[in-house]
Amino acid sequence: MPDTDVAIVGAGPYGLSAAAHLRAAGVDVRVLGDPMSFWRTMPAGMLLRSNWTATSIADYRGPVSLDAFCAATGVQVGRPVPLARFIEYGTWVQQRVAPDVDRRTVETLDGDGDGFCLVLAGGERLEARRVVVAAGIKPFPNRPAFADGLPPELATHTGDHQDLSRFSGAKVLVVGGGQSALESAALLHESGAETEVVVRADHLNWLHGGKYQRRLGRLSPLLYAPTDVGPMGLSRLVAVPGLFRRFPRAAADPLAYRSIRPAGAAWLGPRLQDVPITMTRSIVSATARGGGVRVTFGDGDERAADHLLLGTGYRVDIARYPFLAPSLLARLRRVNGYPVLGRGLESSVPGLHFLGAPAAFSFGPTMRFVSGGWYAGRALTRAVAGRARPGRLDAAAPAAVTMSDAS
Repeated sequence: MPDTDVAIVGAGPYGLSAAAHLRAAGVDVRVLGDPMSFWRTMPAGMLLRSNWTATSIADYRGPVSLDAFCAATGVQVGRPVPLARFIEYGTWVQQRVAPDVDRRTVETLDGDGDGFCLVLAGGERLEARRVVVAAGIKPFPNRPAFADGLPPELATHTGDHQDLSRFSGAKVLVVGGGQSALESAALLHESGAETEVVVRADHLNWLHGGKYQRRLGRLSPLLYAPTDVGPMGLSRLVAVPGLFRRFPRAAADPLAYRSIRPAGAAWLGPRLQDVPITMTRSIVSATARGGGVRVTFGDGDERAADHLLLGTGYRVDIARYPFLAPSLLARLRRVNGYPVLGRGLESSVPGLHFLGAPAAFSFGPTMRFVSGGWYAGRALTRAVAGRARPGRLDAAAPAAVTMSDAS
């Protein structure tokens, strides 16, 4: 007999959402992982780009929403939501939906579709009928080829840092025009670093910070989904991942790109007024020189810095999950590193599901954001529990996810 019906690998927003929905439907679940671990490695002082509703885990309403957290704890959460508060909120959710989380690392996952074996740190084996991989994006940093060979003293990814104040007094060249690059540049500047941003594109994209939603007033919900992914006109479309999955690739790929193209939050603009931003510059090489790094652009121009910070995002490749056994990986149908998923976010190996960014190829850009966990948790539960509709988080739910247990 298996030790559990479903083992969830990962205890971040997607793993917690899966646990909340599955347990509300009465499914036997084991959650494995260090809760909110990836978020705790992000640079201190960051703010979440997503709006209030989209920052909720599992659902934007009900007993584990951000509103419920504020009501139950009395904590005042600013807007935009500070990273530290989001981590506090995520920990609160974990205590309610997965108080029995096993924090040991999954070292190996293998199986043949008739069941799975997980080997945990220390050698213990766990048998499960199904496995949900909600292990996040930490293994997927996109490091451009020009940075190959540079030591970490000279070049790092934005995902490598929890405290950017270590660069105070240093000259730092930030590469990228998206949120992580621009906010890291702002934090570096505010910490006393001499900062410059280099962007390949000829312009920056800025989010409007809800300007159009406010202008639309009561009509706003018709054009903007609470998931807060995608511009007006596309927001409601990408908020239905089950529909996105049915689009032909010729339509799905441009739609996904338009919804998640590199962009910065509107509130970053004033913080970057004194930070030089160099546009239309592509780096072709970067070399160590004189204790620092010298980069060469495509037009032959050069720039010297003490450090190169890569705000170049993440590129999904599930082969980089260290726990996936080669035999299991070989049976997974993949496209450009993404698993091809069907109903219930199930892979080509029956009983093996992938949530979060790895699901974005099949289910669309919303899977890259916290709010994608709402759909993922429900769709997974429908597939696992075999019900037309999964149980509501605020009705007939186990004690772990009811509001009566939150006080």
